[in-house]
Amino acid sequence: MTDTVEHLRAHRDRHLEELKDFVRIPSVSAKSEHRADVKAAAEWVAERMLEAGLQTAELQPTDGHPIVLGEWRGAQNAPTLLVYGHYDVQPPEPLDEWSSPPFEPTIRDGKLFARGSVDDKGQLFLYLKAIEAHISARGKLPVNIVLLVEGEEEVGSPHLESFLVENRERLACDAVLISDTGMFAPGLPSITRGLRGLAYLEVTVRGPRSDLHSGSYGGAVVNPANALARIIAQLHDDAGRITIPGFYDDVVELSDAERQRIAELPHEEEELRTEVGAPQLDGEQGFSALERVWVRPTLDVNGLLAGYTGEGAKTVLPGRAMAKVSMRLVPNQSHRDIEEKFTRYVQSLAPGGVTIEIEPLHGGEPWYADPQHPIFESAARALEKAFGRPPVFIREGGSIPIVQALQETLEAPVVLIGFALPGANAHAPDEWFSLDNFARGAEAITNLLDEAASLPASR
Repeated sequence: MTDTVEHLRAHRDRHLEELKDFVRIPSVSAKSEHRADVKAAAEWVAERMLEAGLQTAELQPTDGHPIVLGEWRGAQNAPTLLVYGHYDVQPPEPLDEWSSPPFEPTIRDGKLFARGSVDDKGQLFLYLKAIEAHISARGKLPVNIVLLVEGEEEVGSPHLESFLVENRERLACDAVLISDTGMFAPGLPSITRGLRGLAYLEVTVRGPRSDLHSGSYGGAVVNPANALARIIAQLHDDAGRITIPGFYDDVVELSDAERQRIAELPHEEEELRTEVGAPQLDGEQGFSALERVWVRPTLDVNGLLAGYTGEGAKTVLPGRAMAKVSMRLVPNQSHRDIEEKFTRYVQSLAPGGVTIEIEPLHGGEPWYADPQHPIFESAARALEKAFGRPPVFIREGGSIPIVQALQETLEAPVVLIGFALPGANAHAPDEWFSLDNFARGAEAITNLLDEAASLPASR
């Protein structure tokens, strides 16, 4: 056992209490009423950076929520690693589906339950403790470190890309590390080599200038809710394929070799069905559930609103109906191209008697890595030391919009090492972080800082 790992184990209880303090801050970036909370979370991160031993920690203002930038540059002739994470969290609703309050951390069954516990406060926190372990035990880090922590990941990182471009020289690095993904299974460490992109839009269908009496006007006036339902029903065919013209034009088809690698992973579709509590699984025909989630594009309705939704009956013909729609994208698709194709197609489906408004809310490009750079070998060794077995390389169905921009702008490889477990409920009620992964993840990151010290320094 190394001296740094000894430090982690000796201070694990304190570290857990600190993480509880972090997740108590309701840093919901999507809601303006939490603006002060988001800033408080940024300040908390900056303070913990300095406590861990970083030389500097600054809040960088944006037109939205601040970016926290921390640096330690005392390792001469050593490589520089940039760590990206985010301190903002998803809204906790629906609140009545939480077993305990979302911002009051609770431990049950070896798990820490709280909003942000795994996405991404808990995983970001591992880096702060790994840095602390090295500086406390040895007085220094084996590599140079830049911590780039934003407060707008959950709303599409609207200001981060311009920050990267404007600060390219300051952020120059040999590799980028991100822990905002998951492990394929308990005890099976994983390195993510691909993420889907995202196009997220809001569709509003307007009819009469206000809600109407459905008895007096129903049958004479087009109902926006009915119109929206018909539009949505036409977005997929009976085989589960998306019907938007040109939607699949740029999709890279899976090779037989990659399909085989996915099929060899320890995965049972019945276990997935049981995990999510669905009567059955379904989706695009001709692909397994893992393939549909990892490497096929999808279109889903994320929210619907129309008419009267309160208790009891109210016979209205609504004046408007709204749907929030997200499309997960795969390599070579562009979210802006898909937004345009979606908009044209939905407008073409609108019946007479209503108007359609479509507003893009946020998006990001898909990302794929070819893990040939030595940093991937360093990460694999670090994970094997912490978990006792070599990692598997996986893809992830979710999106981290800024990953592609990080790779392109900084011209450095990006390594995604996640510690969330299947069913951890990121973005859902009862989000949780495995306490075993909290411990092993911190040790893996601590190991990785040592392993990465042998990389060639180009900066």
